Amino acid sequence: MKLKELLHAIPVKQLEGPLDVDVHSICFDSRKVGKGTLFVAVRGVQTDGHLFVATAVEHGASVIVLEELPNELDSAVTYILVDDTSYVLGLLATNFYGDPSKELKLVGVTGTNGKTTVATLLFNLFEKLGYHVGLISTVENKIGDRIIPSTHTTPDPIALNELLRDMVNDGCDYCFMEVSSHAVVQQRIAGLRFAGGIFSNISHDHLDFHGTFDNYIKAKKKFFDDLDRYAFALTNADDRNGAVMLQNTFAHKKTYGLKSMCDFKARVVESHFDGMLLTIDGHDVWVKLVGGFNAYNLLAVYGAAILLEQETVKVLTAMSEIQGAEGRFEVVRSRNDITGIVDYAHTPDAVENVLTTIRELRSGNQQIITVLGCGGDRDKTKRPEMAAVAVRMSDRVIITSDNPRTEDPLQIIRDMEAGVDAKDKKNVFTIAERQEAIRAACHLAQAGDIVLVAGKGHEKYQEIKGVRHHFDDKEVLEQTFNEQ
Repeated sequence: MKLKELLHAIPVKQLEGPLDVDVHSICFDSRKVGKGTLFVAVRGVQTDGHLFVATAVEHGASVIVLEELPNELDSAVTYILVDDTSYVLGLLATNFYGDPSKELKLVGVTGTNGKTTVATLLFNLFEKLGYHVGLISTVENKIGDRIIPSTHTTPDPIALNELLRDMVNDGCDYCFMEVSSHAVVQQRIAGLRFAGGIFSNISHDHLDFHGTFDNYIKAKKKFFDDLDRYAFALTNADDRNGAVMLQNTFAHKKTYGLKSMCDFKARVVESHFDGMLLTIDGHDVWVKLVGGFNAYNLLAVYGAAILLEQETVKVLTAMSEIQGAEGRFEVVRSRNDITGIVDYAHTPDAVENVLTTIRELRSGNQQIITVLGCGGDRDKTKRPEMAAVAVRMSDRVIITSDNPRTEDPLQIIRDMEAGVDAKDKKNVFTIAERQEAIRAACHLAQAGDIVLVAGKGHEKYQEIKGVRHHFDDKEVLEQTFNEQ
């Protein structure tokens, strides 16, 4: 592609060098630069791409996009000065891959909890409705039946546009994707055209990155602020910040909820461990998911489908057949009648949602035994809060490791223990080794009891001292049950 074409709609401040240049690839990692590469110097969280401009030139970059010109310019290179390279990277990626998001209907899902479930349910629903669909999620990226491993909730702009182009080339009609607050702030979705945006909820998370809860809310809100008048903005009316998301958007504003006056409304009629009966806009439907939080997720899915002009009866029929996302309230049963639940809950609000559902479903003297850890190198302030919620809503709690990453697992556990009142410590155990913690919970459980293993959900690894080791909560749970 010629550089002149690639610069369409790019806010260029200064150009040094020729425009008649062939660009064979674009990247923001100097290690991936080759002959004919356009290199974008992005100021990241851990490093500054401007430090690697000279390296990129040495490796054959023909174009450099940057916010600050070097003292010496190479006459064989074109330098493009812009105000914000993170933003421009998204626009360049969009142009390089032929603006793929305008060739299908792209719907983004944002919020603290429920993003993966809503995006996955929409993917499954629209497949049931007969469409060829793409998915971009924390668990996996999919193009129809083809699975592409996921490394981030929202990929970088180049990987994202390449993935969308593959979806378009494969004939996808829709793509449903998670939009993280990090992705909004870091401009990973710059240049994309969304047919709609969905807000699930917002609660305490990622303050290590955003600094304050107000900044976190603003990051979510910016996604809706940037939607155009052809898109829809669907928000949870029962969340206290739901209306905030709609304040400045040009999109068509719609709401859903279980309690408030809203455009799409539902009520939970019956709830069991294998599903629940919902009334949605006056129609009864049995679904294979459980819990009030999943009633919200399903209602968001229903509302989005209707806004995407699908027929109500067909949508509800398909909703009764679809499964949820892997590692989200996934039930495993033992031969001696113990119910195991694996869930990705890794925020105070998510832990409370899952335990609230379990408490509503349990009967008689069923005990709830919760295994819970917190991730290392992440928001430390939520650790005591998560432990406090688990202790308050469980009969016994085993505090353990999650992904300690580069942190000391015992220090993470001590941070969690700070949230446990002295009177509750008799029901709280500490086992740093996660596998042993899960096994201990299963051996503590009696017939009819419920073991919740929270925090990792779908993840198939545990990261310790920067190294990933195979680990699967569900696998350990099943193995332990089979041994009993």
